Amino acid sequence: MLTVRAFSYSKQLTLTAAFATLCCIGTLVITIPLPTGYFNVGDVFVLLAGWFLGPLYGSIAAALGSALADVISGFAIYAPATCFIKGGVALLAWFLYRVGKRVLPANGWDFIPRAFAAIFAESFMVGGYFLWELMLYGFGGATVAVIGNVLQGVCCGVCAIAVVTALYPVKFVQSVFPLLKTNRSKEKKPAKPKL
Repeated sequence: MLTVRAFSYSKQLTLTAAFATLCCIGTLVITIPLPTGYFNVGDVFVLLAGWFLGPLYGSIAAALGSALADVISGFAIYAPATCFIKGGVALLAWFLYRVGKRVLPANGWDFIPRAFAAIFAESFMVGGYFLWELMLYGFGGATVAVIGNVLQGVCCGVCAIAVVTALYPVKFVQSVFPLLKTNRSKEKKPAKPKL
C-alpha cells in the first residue's frame, strides 16, 4: 500500500525530474553562441526550480538539468562548474527570497524579494563562471564572457520573476507547489471590520 509520505516523495521526485528537464531544454533550445560558450534561457528554469521546489530538490534539478545540457551541447568541460553553479543559483534564489520576504516587507508585491534574490543568485552565476573561465582561458578570456553572462542573468531573472508572479496566485499551482502557498499565507491580511 502506498503511504502518504511515499506519495509525497514520489511527487517531489517527479517534479524534480520535470524541472531538470525544463532546465536542460531551456538551456539547449534557445541559444545564442558566444566566443566562450553560449547565451541561453535555462536560468529562467533554474530560478523557478529554487522558488517552486525549495532548496534541496530545486538545487538538484537545476544542477543536473543544466550540467546535462552542457554535456549534450558539446561543452562538457563546463559541466562540473555548471553543476555546482546552477545548483548554487537555485539554492540562493530560494534562500535569499526567504530572507528578502522578512527584510523587505513587500505587502503583496512579491516580485520585490524575488528580484532581490534573482540579482544576487545570478551574480553568483556570473562570478562562478568567471572563476571557471579564468582557469580555462586566463583573465582575457574570462573577462570577455562576463558580458554575456550578465546579459543572460538579467534577462533570465526578469523572465523568471514575470513567470512566478503570474503563476503565484493560481490555486492549482499553489496546490502542486506548496512552497508558494506557504509563503503567501504568511503575509498579513487586513483585519475584517466588525459589524
